[in-house]
Amino acid sequence: MTPTTTHLDRADLKVAREIVEFAETSLADAGIDADVFWAGVSGIVHDLGPRNAALLETRAALQARIDAFHRETPGMPDPTKYRTLLEQIGYLDASTGSATQKVTKITTENVDSEIATIAGPQLVVPLLNARFALNAANARWGSLYDALYGTDAIDQAGALAPSRGYNAARGAEVIARGRALLDQVAPLEEGSHADVAVYRVDDEGLVVETATGIRRLADPAAFVGHAGEATAPTAILLAHNGLHLEIAIDRAGSIGQTDAAGVQDIVLESAITTIVDLEDSVAAVDAEDKTLGYANWRGLMDGTLTEEVSKGGRTFTRRLAADRVYTGRDGEELVLPGRSVLFIRNVGHLMRTDAVLDRDGDEVFEGILDAIMTALGALPELVGANRGANSRTGSMYIVKPKMHGPDEAAFAAELFGRVEQLLGLPARTIKVGIMDEERRTSANLAASIAATSDRVVFINTGFLDRTGDEIHTSLHAGPFLPKGRIKAQPFMQAYEDRNVQIGLAAGLDGRAQIGKGMWAMPDLMHDMLEQKIGHVRSGASTAWVPSPTAATLHALHYHQVDPFAVRPSLPAYDPASLDVLLQPPLAAPGELTDEVVATELDNNVQSILGYVVRWIDQGVGCSKVPDIHGIALMEDRATLRISSQLLANWLLHGVITGHQVDDALRRLAPVVDAQNAADAAYEPLAFGDGEPGIAYTAARRLIMEGATQPSGYTEPILHALRRAKKARQRG
Repeated sequence: MTPTTTHLDRADLKVAREIVEFAETSLADAGIDADVFWAGVSGIVHDLGPRNAALLETRAALQARIDAFHRETPGMPDPTKYRTLLEQIGYLDASTGSATQKVTKITTENVDSEIATIAGPQLVVPLLNARFALNAANARWGSLYDALYGTDAIDQAGALAPSRGYNAARGAEVIARGRALLDQVAPLEEGSHADVAVYRVDDEGLVVETATGIRRLADPAAFVGHAGEATAPTAILLAHNGLHLEIAIDRAGSIGQTDAAGVQDIVLESAITTIVDLEDSVAAVDAEDKTLGYANWRGLMDGTLTEEVSKGGRTFTRRLAADRVYTGRDGEELVLPGRSVLFIRNVGHLMRTDAVLDRDGDEVFEGILDAIMTALGALPELVGANRGANSRTGSMYIVKPKMHGPDEAAFAAELFGRVEQLLGLPARTIKVGIMDEERRTSANLAASIAATSDRVVFINTGFLDRTGDEIHTSLHAGPFLPKGRIKAQPFMQAYEDRNVQIGLAAGLDGRAQIGKGMWAMPDLMHDMLEQKIGHVRSGASTAWVPSPTAATLHALHYHQVDPFAVRPSLPAYDPASLDVLLQPPLAAPGELTDEVVATELDNNVQSILGYVVRWIDQGVGCSKVPDIHGIALMEDRATLRISSQLLANWLLHGVITGHQVDDALRRLAPVVDAQNAADAAYEPLAFGDGEPGIAYTAARRLIMEGATQPSGYTEPILHALRRAKKARQRG
């Protein structure tokens, strides 16, 4: 228990004072009786808590049977024998992989178009940081000019190199790229947008004046509205592949005054949806941390969240963006959302929290508490004064991570139903997003979707967590390949393909998102523009990006390719692909040379240290962490899981020794310290003759004890040591 936690009696529970204050303020605003509420919370905790525990016991029992199989028959498993084992022990659902398997169609209703029918980027942002959360919510619209000029999306060498002042050559290249985009999404009947002198609107639509005459759009429907006077608009609104673009016109602006048509910027509809996160990207270990997250979520839902920001020598208040208002083609007012549609990612089923103690004095499951408190925080938007500000269909969207198979998905759906009853919400108000990141869920994805068929709005793949669970599940089979090579192995392509194919077979097209994982290098936007279009071509309707700028640039991909149009040409789901999915990416004899092992050991140790030191010492769950070559990577706990599990696997099989791990930790701690030298709040990892710090200890334990951690998760060790650090900081 956190030493400073004070609990108050509520029903037969003991609830941390911070949680009580958050909940009862929210209840009073909603007109809900507090005594009735806490009695209902007790009912959920005591009814579902034992069920949650039983699901975790099933995980452990299945893993023990798989471990025993691999110990008895090490190496690449025989597909038939392995499949038989998984079926016999219940790891595979009875219908999974059958040649006659029928995939249940989802029936989810009241889903916002941003999720069901619009394809575009998705941001993920830590909820404990109000500034980041506001920036992400407001990233629905982004400046293309800023995104191009300020990143390596445009060559940064020679005449185009950024400078302390404005580089006119670079600016000209940005403008040329912008005009090329307009020619792509809204081509003229003749000529180019680069030739435009005037944009205006008449009864027939958009009028484009050039030096050689009046032009119209090749597809008049691409023009959907304008702002300002029709004869001298301040904005022209276009639409393409379901996304909007705004040509911002200001002949007095810094750019517009130099532009023949007065174009100041091109503003793209960018982060259509955002996941605000209470899980892998935050360090929330006690009631204090959890309450901050719940309060920030409520502030997003009631529209009151603000943050004082200092930037460029001035201080201002950042708040949620207003909706955008135009005059539509029909002359009527046209209002477009100014903000992303927000999901909230709760924690998974594993962890308990001392924020609430049950009638026996035991910690309750954190995922149960999250479901209750985040739904309570959403009431102002669902039924209160701010109704419809996030979801115009009256839905709340919860992403549920790290579930293992259909029984755990069904449990999440039941939990959400109980929370709806507790708060008097209509049935199936709370929708579920399934993170397809655990091996048992991937193998049983169709059954997992079926278990939530009237609530599911999202499935998603993610290389890091999925690989971490792949390693842990087959830990005893043999040594795994290095991290970078695992991504290219057949099981991973089967995983990515099956996710889309099963999602389409289950009827997610037009009802729910099919998503892909994060671009982890926020400073390498040129590479992102070249590579991440692959996610769109795969038929995914969304993919994760690490920043608002990346969202604006990734939006370009959805103008190049319409994933909804791609889907009919994709191969149909083949149940036989399960056998490929189930083959672990083990290293062949001779592949793990001394050089390969030494390089991989250092890379992973440095990554673990660089992430853990901020998590433990500063409570930062997501940030840009330089790798061993100094390249900034956007890291969260998923990175930690794969790195620690790989090294734990190599330790288990004698590829590396504990002595080698300790040597790497000692050598690389000063490297991480040097990378963080500019951070005034940073506490060095490196030590002389004294004892290592708590962060260093955490990094070492994650490796040395990785084989015994449940599913290879990092939370148990991180939470315990972050609490110890907070206690030490309080004195």
